[in-house]
Amino acid sequence: MKPFRLAVPEADLADLRRRIGQTRWPDELPGVGWDRGVPLGYLRELAEYWAEEFDWRAVEARINEFPQFITEIDGEDVHFLHVRSPEPDATPLVLTHGWPGSFAEFLDVIGPLADPRAHGLDPSIAYHVVVPSIPGYGFSTLREPGWDVPRIAGAWRELMARLGYDRYVAQGGDAGSPISLVLGMIDPEHVLGVHVNMLMTFPSGDPAELEGISEADGARLAGLGRFDTELSGYMKVQATRPQTIAYALTDSPVGQLAWIVEKFREWTDSAELPEDAVARDHILTGVTLYWLTATAGSSAQFYYEGADAVRQAASGAVPPPVPVPVGVAVFPRDIFVPVRRLAERDIPSISHWTEHDRGGHFAALEQPDLLVADLREFTRKLVAGAGRDARAA
Repeated sequence: MKPFRLAVPEADLADLRRRIGQTRWPDELPGVGWDRGVPLGYLRELAEYWAEEFDWRAVEARINEFPQFITEIDGEDVHFLHVRSPEPDATPLVLTHGWPGSFAEFLDVIGPLADPRAHGLDPSIAYHVVVPSIPGYGFSTLREPGWDVPRIAGAWRELMARLGYDRYVAQGGDAGSPISLVLGMIDPEHVLGVHVNMLMTFPSGDPAELEGISEADGARLAGLGRFDTELSGYMKVQATRPQTIAYALTDSPVGQLAWIVEKFREWTDSAELPEDAVARDHILTGVTLYWLTATAGSSAQFYYEGADAVRQAASGAVPPPVPVPVGVAVFPRDIFVPVRRLAERDIPSISHWTEHDRGGHFAALEQPDLLVADLREFTRKLVAGAGRDARAA
């Protein structure tokens, strides 16, 4: 394992600013707002802020406050943050991001998780925090095809073993949700439990399954239909032609910005603008990481690798069981809001379920305190259960 420190050459930042300034802007139909994509006026103003006011060096310094490493696993260089807790009984924890996220979306939760005493929280629940970058994202390489969810989960199993962690918790949203669940499937001897803040629940097609369903759950299922017909264009492109879209996004910073910022408006608990839910600088931190690492194409490969699995899930096929306790934190403005009866059909080992009254897809950025509290409560139950099991043995 090699220590890693982020140091972007100044020439790369100057090139970014130059490219933003030379953007060839499209026309826009009058009065369409967000209905047909990101509005021209909004994006021009955001791009100007990105070029002239966003302070990448401040972001870089903050990232470098956390210990970072790179290690080779299964032919890829995997970048990860590793923050050990000062608490002697801390529980190891692996946090997994998704698209269009990155390791940086967890920066606000690492402190409360690793050092709760310093953040006014009960120190009896603390974590040694590991935050890897999925191959093809950020500073993790992607040199060959085949990096689907099971392979990534296998890499995380190897990573936690190399770090010497015998028992640990896995947490994730977006792509991090299936990766964490599969990690619980393939490494139950070491995974204490899995906590997710996104879960897709599809009907099987059996009408009896939905008898007596509540109006609220009916609306959640309707949301799946809206995603398929209106909101899933990005997924269908990345799941079928990731290389083609890579040329546009890797060459145009404003194109990359629009491709990502749209999701912060559609998937979050925002009133009107993405910044209503997530601070502008947080959004631009993620976009800048994609731009500086030129990973628009390599990150999209994840969707290509997982296309068959998504189609199978959408058909209502019940996945293999997760043999460890599972906790679910539901945020009401997520792109997918799960139906509990379908979730428990798919994952009978769900032992913790929380319905929050605010927040969306990017929980660690939108509602870090709620996410931390939910994960801590789930872990408290795991630790208590482990203690009972030990006493019984």
